[in-house]
Amino acid sequence: MKIFGLSNEEYKKEWRNRSNGRMTGLFPDYPSVLKDMLIKCGRKYDEEAIEYLYQERIKEKEIPFDNTRSDIVDLLSKLKNKGMKLGLISNCTEEEIRSWHRSDLAKYFDVTIFSYEVGLAKPDKKIYQLACDQLLVEPAESIFVGDGGSKELDGAYHAGLTPYHAVWFNPYIDSDYKKIDDPSAIMSLI
Repeated sequence: MKIFGLSNEEYKKEWRNRSNGRMTGLFPDYPSVLKDMLIKCGRKYDEEAIEYLYQERIKEKEIPFDNTRSDIVDLLSKLKNKGMKLGLISNCTEEEIRSWHRSDLAKYFDVTIFSYEVGLAKPDKKIYQLACDQLLVEPAESIFVGDGGSKELDGAYHAGLTPYHAVWFNPYIDSDYKKIDDPSAIMSLI
C-alpha cells in the first residue's frame, strides 16, 4: 500500500521521525505532519485527500473513548471516593483527544496534561513535575501508572515518582518496574 507515493516503510519512517514534533505541538495537527512529510520527500499532495485522511483519523481516535472498560471506571471512582488526586499525562496530538471531554474518564481527573498543549512529552521529567505542581503534590508522594510506552516509567522514576507498569493494557512492553496486571490492584498501593 502506498500513501501519496510513499511505501508503508517510508511512511512509517517519516512518521516516526516526526514523533517528538507531533507530541510536543511543533506540528499543530495531522495535516501539517503529512504535508511536511510529503514536501520533504518531494511528493505532491492533494488537500482534499489530506483532509479526508484527517477526518478518518479523528473518527478512529474517538473509538477508545466510546468503549471505556468498566473496571477502569470502577477503579477511578474508588480512588476519587478515597479523596485521591488524579492526574493524567498523555503523549498525544490534538486529533487523538478530541473526544476526551465526553469520555467516561474525564470527570475523574483533577488535572490532564496533554503533551501537544504543553510542549513537553514523556519521558521528559518536566512533564511529570508539571502534573505534580498542578495537583499540588510532591513527586515523592506520587505514583505513576503506565503501560511503559515512550519510556514513560523511566521518566516518572527520574522525576521522583514511584512508577508501576500496567501490563493489563499492553503486555508486550518490558520493564524492570513492579508490574500490575489488573487495575483493581492499584487500590492496594495507596
